[in-house]
Amino acid sequence: MPWKNSDSRYSTVSIALHWLMLVLLALVYACIELRGLFPKGSGGRTLIVESHFMLGLTVFVLVWLRLFARNLGPAPQIFPASPKWQTLLARLMHWALYLFMIAMPILGWLVTSAKGNQVMFYGFDLPMLVAQNKDLAKQIQGWHELGGTLGYWLIGLHAVAGLYHHYVVGDNTLLRMMPKRVNSNTGS
Repeated sequence: MPWKNSDSRYSTVSIALHWLMLVLLALVYACIELRGLFPKGSGGRTLIVESHFMLGLTVFVLVWLRLFARNLGPAPQIFPASPKWQTLLARLMHWALYLFMIAMPILGWLVTSAKGNQVMFYGFDLPMLVAQNKDLAKQIQGWHELGGTLGYWLIGLHAVAGLYHHYVVGDNTLLRMMPKRVNSNTGS
């Protein structure tokens, strides 16, 4: 499993993490959107909320691995090259997404701690980040919810930009992050 990018593609690790994190983020959002299907205090609601926490913290752990893999070499070149303003916007978008994937789990952990609840992460009790404080919990929860709304926009714009580059511009932006296809005739 190559860690380094080639001239035309991201590394296998970067590609796998990109798509895994997309699935995880979709599940994080699904958990929070679907929690309303269960009455407050029910086992189903508790399970779905705890899954939201655990999946969000999984994103937090994986984003650091992703940043490490990103720094192992330069990004593959885009052909034909994008205008400088698009390159700048793409960089800003990527850093905004990384900030989102770091800040949102921390905010969620802070909310949970301020509410006086323990956060479980794959069977381990995580430490409380702050003392119980219902007012602080409410304030941080507002930031967390705002971040969640911004995340919808960031993820959506990122996807639209990739599709725009692929189908309208016709460059290799999207192909650099796509899993490698195996040719069934040659086995490679």
